[in-house]
Amino acid sequence: MFGKCAAGPLAKPRAMPDKDCMVQAKILVVEDDPDISQLVAGLLAREGFAVETADGGAAMDRVLARLTPDLVILDLMLPGEDGLSICRRLRVAGMVPILMLTAKSDEIDRVVGLEMGADDYLVKPFGPRELLARVRAILRRGGTVRAPAPPERRFGFDAFVLDLDARQVHDRAGTPIILTSAEFDLLACFVQHPRRVLSRDQILDWTRGRTADPFDRTVDTLISRLRKKLEAISPGSALISTVRNGGYILTAPVSAL
Repeated sequence: MFGKCAAGPLAKPRAMPDKDCMVQAKILVVEDDPDISQLVAGLLAREGFAVETADGGAAMDRVLARLTPDLVILDLMLPGEDGLSICRRLRVAGMVPILMLTAKSDEIDRVVGLEMGADDYLVKPFGPRELLARVRAILRRGGTVRAPAPPERRFGFDAFVLDLDARQVHDRAGTPIILTSAEFDLLACFVQHPRRVLSRDQILDWTRGRTADPFDRTVDTLISRLRKKLEAISPGSALISTVRNGGYILTAPVSAL
């Protein structure tokens, strides 16, 4: 396992990169512990990814000056500028997916990380398989790793148009709505199941699959973030309603375009 207090052997090297890789995805690992950084970088490299490492915010900025990663794996507890501050900066600068690493298992720390814009989190110590599952799930959502190709689908609801293939949401005038990959997956889940009450377990299963934690409560945080972004475009629409002891429901009718 990888973590501040535990470490273990890497997976056996593969003769060829993972067969699901469409491109050599670029991953930046921002971690100040050299042992963990080397273990994570070595594992990812053996799975066919192009990996860069940085031990803090300044080193990360130098890497970002010369390349744009497909994913940033970011430690929460860093010397100097902490992971939450860096996460906030990354989210303001662009939409690169972020996987937060934390030694803290408290729900509040996970929630704060998601509120800052992280797409997912992983609590230390963690195993190689879990890390790879989270990485591939995030990259798959962003289109970097192969996923079954759905038919072209565009949906209209309220003041919005959602394009599943392009992974874009815009208003009826064509102005894009900026969502994180996790927020897009959540909205797509609602759009594909309109006017149906969805439990937290169903949402987790449809958006994160096998990587979901059955006790994960961060769906509530993502719902809150998504509501604010939709409300800013369509005030008073109350598109996502809470059903007591049930879950959540998209109240607007949805039509295929």
